[in-house]
Amino acid sequence: MVGKALALAAADYSLTIAPYSLEVAPKKFVKTMAYNGQVPGAVLRMKEGVPVTVEVANRSEDDEVVHWHGLFLPPEVDGAMEEGTPHIAAGASARYTFTPYPAGFRWYHTHVMAGHDLKRGLYTGLHGFLLVEPRENPARYDQEVFLALHDWDGVMVGSDDGSMSPVYRHSTINGKRLGFGEPLRVKQGQRVLLHVVNTSATDPHWIAMTGHKFRVVTLDGSAVPTPCEVSMLHLSPAERVSAELVMDNPGVWALGEVRRSVMAAGMGMVVEYAGRTGKPVWQQPQTLDWDYLQFGASAPQDGAAVPSAPVNVTSIPLVFESKFAGHGAMDRWMINGKSFPDTETVALRQGQRYRLVFRNKSMDDHPVHLHRHTFELKKMAGRETRGVMKDTVLVKAGTEAEVEFTANAPGLSLFHCHQQDHMDMGFMMLFRCS
Repeated sequence: MVGKALALAAADYSLTIAPYSLEVAPKKFVKTMAYNGQVPGAVLRMKEGVPVTVEVANRSEDDEVVHWHGLFLPPEVDGAMEEGTPHIAAGASARYTFTPYPAGFRWYHTHVMAGHDLKRGLYTGLHGFLLVEPRENPARYDQEVFLALHDWDGVMVGSDDGSMSPVYRHSTINGKRLGFGEPLRVKQGQRVLLHVVNTSATDPHWIAMTGHKFRVVTLDGSAVPTPCEVSMLHLSPAERVSAELVMDNPGVWALGEVRRSVMAAGMGMVVEYAGRTGKPVWQQPQTLDWDYLQFGASAPQDGAAVPSAPVNVTSIPLVFESKFAGHGAMDRWMINGKSFPDTETVALRQGQRYRLVFRNKSMDDHPVHLHRHTFELKKMAGRETRGVMKDTVLVKAGTEAEVEFTANAPGLSLFHCHQQDHMDMGFMMLFRCS
């Protein structure tokens, strides 16, 4: 009876995966997939440490799965079939029951392969916001705003080297092109907290707002040691930034992509102060500016105690390379000379500290993501840092980066590039912790 009662209990949240026609601009529609008939999916607010159940109904024609990005969950509910999470068959439903942890800005999204089908996987509208509130003393703001950056209606285009990559017709914030939909309405003196996530399948984005600066307080949901003001945000696919915005410059402004070509494709939104009207003002930044290290812990002062380094840190070298697959094809991607599913499954010992040493020998940038863990940035392109905790980090072409984490999640954990086309073409591997 207990099992039957649990099976019939109402879920805390329900998601339905189904076809959807998204109007990105007046009379311009993109046929896609969505959760509950909206793009992006609804904000799911959860309490840290309080168990929840999410019921997912798959009304698409393909297998699906939902990944709870940034949470520390068992493999069977994390949402990666490579780890052992069961797929949700077309026409079927499934329940995910888990205890959300840690607190912070997370997101949920599909985790299926797309290949050359740019109407599948992360190319679709199957993404939504997830906020895990701390048990005590959540920060309060006058407004809390969630923004999803996404690219739509892509086609595969050949590059000079003969390989293929997606190019998009539309780029949006919360599914709308600049000028379409409601503006962000604010009042002078308000403190606004922006939660921004890049849900694009493949492309990075730089975001600025004319007349204002962002005070970055978290990266990937983890508080940064040194919050600081920046003129723009940079987010690779899957990265999140939470930033404070003080509304101290009344007017009607544009918030959007710094690169002209992407702004022209629509990635922007209007920010309108109360009592102000007119066309939004946009002042074009002249440079692209972003550096993870500015948010790291400052160097200890002379004479200050320096924490001792962890004992027995084990290094794991991971070399990223591509293999030309022929003209008109996407490159095969390799980690240490092998493509998934032939990549090595690395054994980890629970409680052991590990350093992942990334060597990107390719000509592409890679936003790499480790499931079920966060890691600490230690070295980026030869520059040391500490204290910045993330679950996704951009390793630029031709550079090296080093991160550390403690293996504390028993079972399989997936590691992969979060670019859909790279993941689909072999850029994945597994860690097994026991």
